Amino acid sequence: MAAYQNGLLIIGAGGMGLAIARRLGAGQRVIIADYSEAVLNSAANTLRNDGHEIETQTVDVSDYESVEKLAKFASGKSRLQTVVNTAGISPAMGTARQVYEVDLLGTANVIDAFLEVMPSGSSLTSIASIAGHMMQKAISPELEKHLATCPREQLLTHEAIDLEGSTAMAYGIAKWGNVVRVQAAVRKGQEHGVRLNTVSPGVIKTAMVRKELESAAGDQIRHMIKESPVSRAGCSDDIAALVAFLSSPEASFIDGADFVIDGGFSAASRFRE
Repeated sequence: MAAYQNGLLIIGAGGMGLAIARRLGAGQRVIIADYSEAVLNSAANTLRNDGHEIETQTVDVSDYESVEKLAKFASGKSRLQTVVNTAGISPAMGTARQVYEVDLLGTANVIDAFLEVMPSGSSLTSIASIAGHMMQKAISPELEKHLATCPREQLLTHEAIDLEGSTAMAYGIAKWGNVVRVQAAVRKGQEHGVRLNTVSPGVIKTAMVRKELESAAGDQIRHMIKESPVSRAGCSDDIAALVAFLSSPEASFIDGADFVIDGGFSAASRFRE
C-alpha cells in the first residue's frame, strides 16, 4: 500500500467512530485510535471483517504528547485527508475533572497537534453536543473567550471551571468550548489549508447515551426524545452521513461551522410557549 495513500483517522472508536470509519473508509488507509485497547480491538475486528485495512493506535487525548505522537504516526502512514475526533466521556462516565480533561482539553490538543501535520485541502471535524448549546446562555463572554483562545496549557485554570463540581455543568461547558475552540482555530487552519468544523448531536443511542439513560439524567433524555419533532433518538449512521458530507469536496466552502443534528429538538424548544 502506498505510503501516501489518502488517510482517514478516527479518534474514538465507539459506536459513532465506528460508523464514521465504515462510511468513509473505503479506498483509504484507515487508522483508528482510542484510549481503551478493548474498544479499539473490537472496532478494528469489526471493520476488518467488513474488508477494511485497519491500523490502530492507543491515545490519551487529555495528554498532548500522546496526541502529538498519534499525529506523527498517522501523518507518516498516509496523506491525512480526514481527521474526525469523536473522543469524549459523558457526565455519567467520570468526574468533572475527567470530563474537562477529555472533552475540553482533549479537543484543544487534537486541534493543536493535527493542524501541524494535515495537508492542504484536508478536513478536521470535532464532535461536540447540543449540551453545549443548552449551556451557552450560562457562559459569560469572558469565559467563552477563554475557552476559545487561551493557550491549551491554561485551558483548565479559569475560575469558572470547577474541576470538582457538577459533571453535567462540566460537560455543557466543555462541549460549548469545543464549538468556539474550533471557530477560533479557523485562521490557523487557513494557514495550513485545513477546514475545521463541529457537529453537535442530540440524543444518539450509542453505548454512552445508554449509560446516561441509566443515570439521574435518564428522564431528561427520554423527555428530549419524546419532544423532538423527529420522534426518535438518532443513530450513529445519522452522524456519519453528516460527517461524510463535511469531509467531502462538496463542503469545500464550509469552515468554522457548527451543525446541530438533534431531530429538531433545539429548534422546537426555542419558541415553545
